[in-house]
Amino acid sequence: MAKARDGVVINADASQVYADLRLLSARPSELEESAAPHRLYGVIDGAEACSAARWARLATAEIEAAWAAGQLPILVGGTGLYLRTLLEGISPVPPVPADIRAAVRAMDAAAVRTALVSEDPAMAVWLHANDRQRNARALEVMRATGRSLAEWQAQTSGGIGGDVALDARVVSLPREALYARCDARAAAMLEGGATAEVRALLARRLPADAPVLKALGVRPIASLLAGETDAAGALAALQQETRNYAKRQQTWFANQTAEWPRTAPA
Repeated sequence: MAKARDGVVINADASQVYADLRLLSARPSELEESAAPHRLYGVIDGAEACSAARWARLATAEIEAAWAAGQLPILVGGTGLYLRTLLEGISPVPPVPADIRAAVRAMDAAAVRTALVSEDPAMAVWLHANDRQRNARALEVMRATGRSLAEWQAQTSGGIGGDVALDARVVSLPREALYARCDARAAAMLEGGATAEVRALLARRLPADAPVLKALGVRPIASLLAGETDAAGALAALQQETRNYAKRQQTWFANQTAEWPRTAPA
């Protein structure tokens, strides 16, 4: 479609921005990328953090460049927060003092979640219990500002949604068919070199909180490399992790983009 419509494919997936994870993030192949211009794939080094705000700035620049060249920008990817930030803008959350950030980040995941449920139940409802990074972010914002991150996120500026003619589609499959694809994809990644990719990533000895290390599939393969599980166990864990993520994506898009038409995959 991109080639037929003189389009530029712009990545909107939080893992596919990282150069370290071509296989594990299911980035387009070199052959696929040769069919049409692709932007923002593998452009961030794993040692850096790519926030939604940073991605939105990069995506806006690529969209404007496509327009200037008379081309159609086509955003592809399932990171809802990235898309929402681009369309609706960035929340004016004040900087969190270093002492509050350090105190929250020193807590274990269970303590962070318990504190968030107690101190900011409105935000806790929207976050997965095991998403330590986002739970910690919400908790530190609450403690620093006395206001829920949900309140801050309701106050946005800078989005491009009002300036574009948006033709949005959500690719949707029945749950059983989606899970079958998830399982097949996980097996193909392990057979296709994802283990070597994670081995190279871990050899960089990045900080434990580096976002690239939170990417889908890194943890079960890291357990395999550490001898904590065997190949069958790693595959089962990767398949389960992928299915869980797909379910969360379906729930998010059902809640946040109910007005967008659904379409079957090609």
